[in-house]
Amino acid sequence: MSEKIEQWTVGSILKWTGQYFCEKGVESPRLDAEVLLSHILGKDRLYLYVHFDRPLDEQELTDYRKMVKQRAQRIPVAYITGRKEFMGLDFAVTPDVLIPRPDTEVLVEAVLERLKEKDKPLVLDIGTGSGAIIISLLAKLPDACGIGIDLSVPALAMTGKNAATHHVHDRLQLMEGDVFGPVSGQQFDAIVSNPPYIPDKDIDGLEPEVRREPYGALAGGQDGLNFYRRIISQAPGYVNPGGFVALEVGINQAEAVAALAKQDGIFTVEAVIKDYSGVERVLVLRAP
Repeated sequence: MSEKIEQWTVGSILKWTGQYFCEKGVESPRLDAEVLLSHILGKDRLYLYVHFDRPLDEQELTDYRKMVKQRAQRIPVAYITGRKEFMGLDFAVTPDVLIPRPDTEVLVEAVLERLKEKDKPLVLDIGTGSGAIIISLLAKLPDACGIGIDLSVPALAMTGKNAATHHVHDRLQLMEGDVFGPVSGQQFDAIVSNPPYIPDKDIDGLEPEVRREPYGALAGGQDGLNFYRRIISQAPGYVNPGGFVALEVGINQAEAVAALAKQDGIFTVEAVIKDYSGVERVLVLRAP
């Protein structure tokens, strides 16, 4: 970006940035360039396409250069902008939390479908992170209440911030702890979780962007199934009769996690739901 400032327009800088990101190995160079510039200008991406000739001022260029440099270092876009859309809602994110992903919307939709007729459901979210799952559920189920559990205090602070943004903080209790530890003796209509499920040995081979996310939110033990074993074995004491557990799983893990439930013998595997790419992504386990 060594040309004179007045020569940089929306169109020219997007073209240059897309090529630059491509050279740096960024997976979606043009899209990321557009998202970052949209963030700087405070406009949506459509605005960029109808204002290709709009010149950028000095402050906009300075701010954009800083973000481009961060992205070239393979810092995720969501951490650079500090936000991520999920279920049509805007969530604040930092490197303290896992970045919400579209595949996890399949989990939320499965829970919504099963709770939409339930009167005042109580939902537990294990490993709540940014709060994307539980906050989305409470936002779309106005009479529901929930509890979000996480080992990370900074993550819980982020959940609290997002809960206030979406006006569900009065129906959400946040608790620091491990799996069911903080809710001993309580029962829920639904237990949901997107737990760490990547085998420890695979972490080093992940994309640089993913490795910047919290290790504790990624690593699921030797085979990636540690948290599923713990949740499934302990959940019968925490789910109401006729309630359910909904779990996001990794690629090729659905069968193994279903086997854990069948081995336990208490839950029935009600559904195995595919994500938008056709991957078996969500298991719903129904209590008797």
